Amino acid sequence: MRPVRLSVVTAAATVAALTAVTGCAEKSDAKGGDGAIRVVAKDDSCEVSKKKFPAGHVELAVENKGSKVTEVYILFPDDRIVTERENIGAGTKANITAEVKAGSYEIACKPGMKGDGIRQKVEATGGGKVARRSPEMDAAVAAFRTYVQAQADETLPKVKVFTDAVKKGDIEAAKKAYADSRIGWERTEPVAESFGDIDPKVDLRVDGLKKGQKWTGWHRLEKALWEDKKIGEEEKSLAGRLLKDLTAWQKRVGKAEITPTSMANGAKELLDEVATGKVTGEEERYSHTDLVDFKANVEGAEKSYALLKPIASKNDPELTAELDRQFKALNGLLDKYREDKTSYDFTSYDKVGKAERKELSDGVNALAEPLSKLAAAVVK
Repeated sequence: MRPVRLSVVTAAATVAALTAVTGCAEKSDAKGGDGAIRVVAKDDSCEVSKKKFPAGHVELAVENKGSKVTEVYILFPDDRIVTERENIGAGTKANITAEVKAGSYEIACKPGMKGDGIRQKVEATGGGKVARRSPEMDAAVAAFRTYVQAQADETLPKVKVFTDAVKKGDIEAAKKAYADSRIGWERTEPVAESFGDIDPKVDLRVDGLKKGQKWTGWHRLEKALWEDKKIGEEEKSLAGRLLKDLTAWQKRVGKAEITPTSMANGAKELLDEVATGKVTGEEERYSHTDLVDFKANVEGAEKSYALLKPIASKNDPELTAELDRQFKALNGLLDKYREDKTSYDFTSYDKVGKAERKELSDGVNALAEPLSKLAAAVVK
């Protein structure tokens, strides 16, 4: 999730809400190995222990000493994302493992999980060399790349059904097509977010707008359909723009930087998406189709895990056994909200009570904690 997509709330509310749904961050000791880059995040600073480090598998040992929930990124100079970890609560720690090629980067801490963050320029050295990958790793990356492209290819026709209905002014048909048009995107969102510029165009919520920024994308149209209950010329134009922007995503997704660690970290990011947007009901606040997004996020995370499991199971069989249990448990919870396990016809989220939402949140936390260890298990 790009930080601009988070709702604007007070710092205290942010800490309370996100700590409640992402308690897994508190369980990480973040001691790191001897070669770890130590990152101390505060409300007004981002301290990095090393400005130069060898290219290859890099570990960040993050400690949040600020008063706000934060997130930490490794960024390319053009703001593309190498890796990220969201929802690091005040007073907690987390480890991040990533594969980094030689070159210039920035490490960014984003207190309150918004804005451009506090940044430190760093350099990975080593003449372009990275840690050697096993054939199993290469196979996992190749299979995931195929999966991501297939999701984008399958999404475009569904988006066209949705945008065609908007252009015709057919509100009911557009409502019917809306959630289905988002499934492929939600399964692979961390890859789309890695480009930096696509997500704010197509998946931004109103409270994530920057000053002077025009609201475009799915959620702008969602509001028109469910809350405003009208489609005007502006909405018809925005439908065309959504299709155009997602066509650009489809064409670019095959060029995304994908590594075994980015797959593992992306799986954790998808669980963060669930925790910060779907469980809270913020993501689909007008349509209440949050459980469709929720399921798609879990499916995307599970796909990454399944492809990496042959590697991780050799290095940490206890971890993969726990992940198997927790994916099964969370999928079982989601199945309670649909009659047909092969469909995406889920209960409207506004009809899901507080106790049931807490149960879902607990299920997400139980999976997110071991999932945060997957990247490290892959590169042991």
